[in-house]
Order: sequence, then structure tokens, then C-alpha cells
Amino acid sequence: MQDMRREPPASFGPDVPEAGRFELTRWSVVVAAGGDDSQLADKALEHLCHAYWYPLYAFVRREGHSTQDAQDLTQEFFARLLQKGWLQAVRREKGRFRSFLLASMRHFLANEWDRAHALKRGGLQSPLSFDAQSAEERYALEPADPMTADRFYERRWALTLLDRVLARLRREFAAVGKETLFEEFKPSLSGGKVSYAEIAARLNAQETAVRVAAHRFRLRYRDLIRAEIADTVAGPGEVDAELARLFAALAS
Repeated sequence: MQDMRREPPASFGPDVPEAGRFELTRWSVVVAAGGDDSQLADKALEHLCHAYWYPLYAFVRREGHSTQDAQDLTQEFFARLLQKGWLQAVRREKGRFRSFLLASMRHFLANEWDRAHALKRGGLQSPLSFDAQSAEERYALEPADPMTADRFYERRWALTLLDRVLARLRREFAAVGKETLFEEFKPSLSGGKVSYAEIAARLNAQETAVRVAAHRFRLRYRDLIRAEIADTVAGPGEVDAELARLFAALAS
């Protein structure tokens, strides 16, 4: 049983980068490096690409490319992005990874389609690997919606970011032996109703303690969203705007 009468662990507290340390977030490291040979920037970019490759794959599919072509194009795109110094085009005033990634893919599709399409299937060598079969299985589950490829990309980006935040929050609760509590509170994040009295009864805990823990749970979720967004923009002043864009994409 969860002992809710004890103080929730300190790990449930905020974990958002401080303004003075913002330059250490992943995308700001990439932007600061620009076209320079920076091992730290390369690793930061590769991490971001691993995290957010699916929205781009889904964009290529929504643009009308076949499954096989989308797989080839996405692999080739990331191979060039990670190996050929495209970061020289990045500037701090255009420092959102989400926007940079989409603009780069648009340029790639417009100018490199013929060459990429001519490559032998399966012959692409990219430092970024992804499960192509899994990607298509995920895409097949997407709703049949008439929204444009751009809007589809924005929405899938937002959902991917929230999925990553939720997974991180689950890991934090599991690490301190409170995964059951996470599952009890999780429905509230998507607007579901939770009964604190029923949760308290199930966990043999005080209802007041459950309410306090639920409040901290929601605060931690919001903190982690801001922290995840911070990793994809190049300055602290862009976090709120990107957060607004994320929720706008979810509402569309």
C-alpha cells in the first residue's frame, strides 16, 4: 500500500532549467555551435532527432509519399542533417527546433527528391535509426482527417512531446515506488474525473494527503512540459510562445 501520510518525495518538485543555465539545453547548444565542429552539439542534435523523428515521418506520408518512399526519404534526410553541416542555416532568432526541422525537410523534398528517390532501397546509411515498420503501424492508426500536412505535423509534434513528458513522469513515480499513484492520477491530465475519496480508500490513505499529492502531480506535469519545450527552443523568451503553439495544435 502507498503510505500517503508521509511527505511526497522531493523528486516530485520542479525540474525546469533556470534562466542562467538555459544555454545548456539541447537545442540552444546546437544553435550556439552553428556550423562549427562541436561534439556536444552533434550529440544534442542526435538526441532531438531521435525524440522527434516520427512527426516528420508522418508529415512526409501526409504529403502523399508512399510508405517505402517515406521511409527512404526520412532516413536520407536525417543522414544529411546529422552529417553535412546543415546547421549553418540556424540562427538564434529562428531557433525553434520544430520549425527548423520542418523547413529543412521542405527544402529537402523540393530539391533532393530525384536523387534520394534514385538511391537503392535499403542502401541508405544514417546515424539515426528508427523502426520503419513501427512508424507505418503508428501512421496507420492516425485518424482520417483532412487537415494539411503542416497542421498534421504540428499536432503530431505536440502529441509526441506530451507522450515524452508522460513517460518521464511515470519513470519518476516508479523510481520512488509510487507507480500505482501515477496510474490513479493519470486520468486527470486528460480531463478525466478522479475521486480523491475513492483513491484514498483504495490506498488506505487520508483524503487530504491524496489531494495534496494530486496537486503536486499536476504541478510536476506542467513543469516537465516546460522543461521539454525548453530543450527545443534557443532562448527562455520562446518557451511561452512555443507552449501556446503546442496547445493550439492540440485544439485544432
